[in-house]
Amino acid sequence: MIKLVAIDLDGTLLNPERKITPAVKAAVKAAKTYGIKIVICTGRPLMGVTDILNELDLTEHGDYVITYNGALVQRADTGEEFIKESISREDFLDIDAMARKIGLPLMAITREGIYTSQRDIGKYVVHEAAMVNMPLYYRLPEEIGQLEIAKVMTVDEPEKLDDGIAYMPFEFFERFNMVKSTPFYLEFMNKKASKGSAVKHLAEKLFLDMDEVMTIGDEENDRSMLEVAGCPVVMENGKAELKKIAKHVTKSNIESGVAYAINEWAIKEYIN
Repeated sequence: MIKLVAIDLDGTLLNPERKITPAVKAAVKAAKTYGIKIVICTGRPLMGVTDILNELDLTEHGDYVITYNGALVQRADTGEEFIKESISREDFLDIDAMARKIGLPLMAITREGIYTSQRDIGKYVVHEAAMVNMPLYYRLPEEIGQLEIAKVMTVDEPEKLDDGIAYMPFEFFERFNMVKSTPFYLEFMNKKASKGSAVKHLAEKLFLDMDEVMTIGDEENDRSMLEVAGCPVVMENGKAELKKIAKHVTKSNIESGVAYAINEWAIKEYIN
């Protein structure tokens, strides 16, 4: 039986207008009545999901949230961290130098805000700060490197980003966990950090087998959590490659696919 459901946000839990549909709210509420833990698993910081957690009543004692694509696992009620995988000063400075050389906008994300060392701040950097409700700061690379950085992101038009990726040193792909969370975001994280490792650690903390875990996602940064779960579910609007590893493909985020997945492959087990 499913006892934990980890759910991605953008393109999954949220519809194209970045709203939670009434059907999804009802399914989450119903799952909680059966004791199923609902865990938001996102690339956003805690500050960027607080409104969503409140809307779904996921801020009680015993509720958890996975942020920064798995770099942090936190208690949803207090923000207390019990899994943390940061980017080191040396790592940030190397990524920053690479981005400058290639010509890609770059931002470093901490628990307190978003930082960039580039005076010409790109529109996607501004967009990200606004979307996750975090302040945006300009600092010198050496100053940013002194901070506790959860993840680093390069952001640009998809074509420019893909061209930039082609020029990145091969060792970066070995050194970091690098994932494209959208066509215009490339994220750099500690090699130990991923949604999959975070979900697995959380399940272990709660004494759950992975067969008791459902994960729901749509993008490449969801792959790791889909691969570790006993019940991986991919959205109809998700990547075709991800559907190949899914146990189920649910409806799209326009059609409240998260609600369908929870009702069909989690709650129904308790009713029958």
